[in-house]
Amino acid sequence: MKYNELSEEETYVIEKKGTERPFSGKYNDFYEDGIYKCKKCNASLYRSEDKFSSGCGWPSFDDEIKDAVKRVPDRDGRRIEIVCASCGAHLGHVFEGEGFTAKNTRHCVNSISLNFDTKKKVCNNQETAYFAAGCFWGVEYYFQKLKGVYKVVSGYMGGHIVNPTYEIVCSGMSGHLEVVKVKYNSCEITYEELVKYFFEIHDFTQTNGQGPDIGSQYLSAIFYTDDKQKQIAMNVLDNLGEMGYKVATTLHSAFHFFEAEDYHQNYYVRHNKTPYCHSYNKIF
Repeated sequence: MKYNELSEEETYVIEKKGTERPFSGKYNDFYEDGIYKCKKCNASLYRSEDKFSSGCGWPSFDDEIKDAVKRVPDRDGRRIEIVCASCGAHLGHVFEGEGFTAKNTRHCVNSISLNFDTKKKVCNNQETAYFAAGCFWGVEYYFQKLKGVYKVVSGYMGGHIVNPTYEIVCSGMSGHLEVVKVKYNSCEITYEELVKYFFEIHDFTQTNGQGPDIGSQYLSAIFYTDDKQKQIAMNVLDNLGEMGYKVATTLHSAFHFFEAEDYHQNYYVRHNKTPYCHSYNKIF
């Protein structure tokens, strides 16, 4: 990986684990909407909504973007150092139990370790993902809850009939699966986070459907749009296998998504009901 060139001062903090003077950093008293990124490798680390004023003299965050920050014992033997999970750049230290926010956590970060992208700049990364996890009513219901997901559409994919109807799909003769198309902002939620969430909202070990819904249209599958999505999905599948799960989910290249009938869209919200064959179970 090619890293950004660092100044002498930046090298002192980021690579030699130094500390900038308190109240001197450009992001200490800074509260614009956007994403804070690693100065060395540009990986996204923190969201502006997780930043707060602690009065300590350095930027403070009570949460990080999932899997973006790694905690390691500090060489002083007392504190916990935080580094960029992608490149190992020194960020600062993390403290818990101080009571500043409800999360009771403070990431104390050197401004010099960060770059900032405004929300206007970073929030145009609109991407699409496709998931099959049984009845699309329940899958749609859960994906709609995620921050960063701005549209979920129920439909059909994987078959050989053009413009299939619900009745044809239910017959099992068309080869289609019930699929949701998830439109999301990759600046707010990553594809990996979507894939992991997908596995947490259905029984991915079931081989004949989902819950009481039995049939080929209810099988578990991920339809990837490019090699990057494919590799991420495969990595998560490998992770589940290492955890001891017998995964029934299959991977396919995305093609010919057909939007389902209007009465299927936003079904549970419109009927003020909750899914009967889907629930959330934290795994990762």
